[in-house]
Amino acid sequence: MQRTPLFLAAIAAFAAAPLVAQMPTTPPGTRTVSKVAAGTYKVDSAHTQVVFTLNHLGFSEYSGQFTQPTGSLTIDPKNPAAARVEIVFPIDKVSTTVAALDTHLKTPDFFDAAKFPEGRFVSTKVTVSGMTAKIAGNLTLRGVTKPVVLDAKFIGAGPSLFGAHKTVVGFAATTSIKRSDFGINGYLPLVSDKVDLSINAAFEAQ
Repeated sequence: MQRTPLFLAAIAAFAAAPLVAQMPTTPPGTRTVSKVAAGTYKVDSAHTQVVFTLNHLGFSEYSGQFTQPTGSLTIDPKNPAAARVEIVFPIDKVSTTVAALDTHLKTPDFFDAAKFPEGRFVSTKVTVSGMTAKIAGNLTLRGVTKPVVLDAKFIGAGPSLFGAHKTVVGFAATTSIKRSDFGINGYLPLVSDKVDLSINAAFEAQ
């Protein structure tokens, strides 16, 4: 196909553009509390994970995750104890390294995604200690709600690298549950009852 000189010149200009040079040399997010602006933040679904890990047949620690979670964070650095966080994760988006297992996890043997399409954590109390916090709240899985406490740590805050450069804040939190408490009984005790949960969350200011 014949290409015009103008088209070729445009390609050459794009290839020569210093895209890498325009990127910052240090991450925009830092572990600096003063960068956290008071207000309401929305979960950045593309950079937030809800990960579960459990013992598989006594041979390995096996992990999966729920992709595309949503939710919100309301926070005021001057009154961190009043913070409120909610994370909602679609059960149908469960993902492991095995497609057949993903399908099985959605069945009544485990999460029963058709009947219970969402999991949810909603905070009820936040106790802050420096860069860490205990976040008490209610976890709902398979239609059962139980109290849990997340051990959370502040990861960083700063302006988003793209778009309108809104403030982004990030936290990581962990807890452990017994899946049988939520009626998730498939393959007990061959696959462990104890499940470790991790929430790696990025929130963008609204």
